Amino acid sequence: MSALPILAVLPELLAALRASSNAVVVAPPGAGKTTAIAPALLDQPWCGGEVLLLSPRRLAARAAAERMAVLAGEPVGRTFGYATRMDSKRSGATRVTVLTEGIFVNRIQADPELAGVSAVLFDEVHERSLDSDFGLALALDAQAALRPDLRILAMSATLDGARFGTLLGDSPVVESEGRGYPLDIVHLGRRAEGRIEDSMAPAIRQALREAEGGLLAFLPGVAEIERTADRLGDLGPGFVLHRLHGSLDPAAQRAAIAADPQGRRKVVLATSIAETSLTLDGIRIVVDSGLARRPRYDRAAGMTRLVTERASQASAAQRAGRAGRQAPGIAYRLWEAAATAGLPRFDPPEILEADLSALTLDCALWGVNDPRRLRWLDPPPAAAIDEAHARLRVLEAIDEDRRPTAHGKAIAALPLPPRLGHMLVRAGEIGLARVAAEVAVLLGERGLGGTDPDLELRMRRWRTERGPRAESGRKLAERWARLLPPLPSGERAGERGSKDMPRSAPPPTSLRSATLSPMGRGEEVCIALAFPDRIARRRDPTGARWASVGGRGFQLDPTSSLSGAEWLAVAETQGMASGARILSAAAIDLATLEALFGDRIETRRSVRFMPDTGGIEALRERRLGAIRLSSGPDTAATAPEIEAALLEGVRTHGLALLPFSDAATAFRARAAFAGHPLDDTTLLADLDQWLPPLLSGKRRLDSIDPGALTQGLQHQLPWDAQQTVERLAPPRFDSPAGSSHAIDYAAEAGPLVELRPQALFGLAEHPTIGRDRVPLVLSLTSPAGRPIQTTRDLPGFWAGSWADVAREMRGRYPRHPWPDDPAAAAPTLRTKNADARRAGSR
Repeated sequence: MSALPILAVLPELLAALRASSNAVVVAPPGAGKTTAIAPALLDQPWCGGEVLLLSPRRLAARAAAERMAVLAGEPVGRTFGYATRMDSKRSGATRVTVLTEGIFVNRIQADPELAGVSAVLFDEVHERSLDSDFGLALALDAQAALRPDLRILAMSATLDGARFGTLLGDSPVVESEGRGYPLDIVHLGRRAEGRIEDSMAPAIRQALREAEGGLLAFLPGVAEIERTADRLGDLGPGFVLHRLHGSLDPAAQRAAIAADPQGRRKVVLATSIAETSLTLDGIRIVVDSGLARRPRYDRAAGMTRLVTERASQASAAQRAGRAGRQAPGIAYRLWEAAATAGLPRFDPPEILEADLSALTLDCALWGVNDPRRLRWLDPPPAAAIDEAHARLRVLEAIDEDRRPTAHGKAIAALPLPPRLGHMLVRAGEIGLARVAAEVAVLLGERGLGGTDPDLELRMRRWRTERGPRAESGRKLAERWARLLPPLPSGERAGERGSKDMPRSAPPPTSLRSATLSPMGRGEEVCIALAFPDRIARRRDPTGARWASVGGRGFQLDPTSSLSGAEWLAVAETQGMASGARILSAAAIDLATLEALFGDRIETRRSVRFMPDTGGIEALRERRLGAIRLSSGPDTAATAPEIEAALLEGVRTHGLALLPFSDAATAFRARAAFAGHPLDDTTLLADLDQWLPPLLSGKRRLDSIDPGALTQGLQHQLPWDAQQTVERLAPPRFDSPAGSSHAIDYAAEAGPLVELRPQALFGLAEHPTIGRDRVPLVLSLTSPAGRPIQTTRDLPGFWAGSWADVAREMRGRYPRHPWPDDPAAAAPTLRTKNADARRAGSR
């Protein structure tokens, strides 16, 4: 203890805590803050009660308590004890209790005054876990309202003390230097496309050859640890290989931390659990993969998924520091030196990315319906709080005013997240409390019963497993099950389901007998209660693709024993929301789902437009969320429903679906020319006014009478506008010869008339239309209807190219008149002989 750097600043810290209630300690790894500060507080005049030391991890909490007990020459559990979710050693004589942050949150919720507690020490606050930030916010609130004498100390390994000092009421910041053992950094780099274990194994072997002492390797997860161990194989008689992660039993964790009793060189393959708060005896080498696996909440999917990311600069510094805690060391990094600057500086605060349901419910119980009213280093995002309120409403944990319900209080009284707490309470009401507690343990303790996605299979394995971790898990499940009130006397399992079962239907036989079968089946019921939005139905014969009630797609290994099920109650998933991989689930049947969620199954009638046919499809279907259970034709579809579907079909897919006649199309073009457009945008904007009368009694759009459709368009214009269209955009052109020709207002070149030049003989002016006297485009044709000339200047044509045209046409059509001066000739549509006969008969 005498060599610990923290001892040099203890007098300053103790003086600060005598003068004020709060302080901040900034001390690098190895300074000794975790194990030296709490014991030093016990003889202070203000410290007559218990000191709570909060640790971010169970392993670190247990190790810190054991280390302080060893230094005091006592067994752990006397003056120095610990309390974690699955393990606890403390007694009436305990003055310093090291506990995980979640345990502290539960404790202060149960006792806001923290009776008998003199100080709360938040260790490793720079990690910014959600429970740490929340626990600190609650402690500050309790201190301000109930316990001004309570000391609060924030301890950080990074230079972020000033922000914490401000949060703690401008409290003093005490800084300590770390232990100054030399540390060399070697950058090895690696191929980004390769698997991390393929680079880690040779890097570890190289480090063992080049440096002395034990080795600590950081890997992102358990799977990478196991694959790296396989690639390392047998390291030889002078080495011993350890794993270190949260799923190991305490004995294996202690062996990884302690010096090897046979003096062998230790090789410890660890997750980020070994970054802080722990000193591993004999470690002088660190090999860092540069990767970390962190939970990231996908708000769109409503689920938390584990993501492998680059470690932050702060994490890399912490990891490297593990090699220099007890002697000079060396750290090998599997990235290039220049890449360090590109790493994020710090890990993001969990409160900015986590599911805030538990925090929001705890705040409601604390009397704060908006968590942002508490004191935070980084306030929780408004969107995350709103989402949490919505989820808690679905779980019946809060009411419309965001106050906790009786059910919400029952959930919060359990040391579980809201979903699992809801599961335990509701499962207890149908006699499945023990099964639900076991499911909660399996979901919270990875590795128990193996890693098979089939949760029922894992449950059976766990119930027969031996070993301290398996036994601790069973005892934990028993404790959780005992937290629920027993079933009323004489009530059988499965008979108490009024809050989850449809009021008109009893629970199915499978639920009544769930706790009576030899294996205690009922896991699927419990999972469904906890995660109703993740109930999934198979989408293909292989069982690889699944659709969930919440609308998300899941994927499953087709070789899994679950792949043949029709329905799954899914508990855990990993990966992107659009195709997350199922990590744990249990097969469930439709009858059980209908019994559990009969009040959520909706019978929907739908009348929808089918664009490929232009008609409608009327269906009646039963749905559980996004999953359709059954469907069939709806013969009771009403006329207004059909008309509404047809109307929406036109609104969505456009006016081209309507049976417009040539006359209707021509009228729209004329109206546009006259300055009263009836284009698609205009007609769609007023669709509700003009189209519904045309849909009466129709089931298809092509059944609309084209003539009625034309009239409907015309009636879109007021009477004076219709008259304007008729005047400025006449439908036809009457030639001097007495013929009538349709005017094409949609022609690319402008309003166009097609006719023979003989019909225009004697016309000395070009015909025009509209307010601006727009020249008609005259498309002149031969007697056979073939085009011979297009003109907007008829007088110019007569005086110009007509001579050439007439010369050519006389040879082809000699029976028809082709005068030299058409402007002076009489208009005619007859041949020369016919005109002569008519003249002779007069």
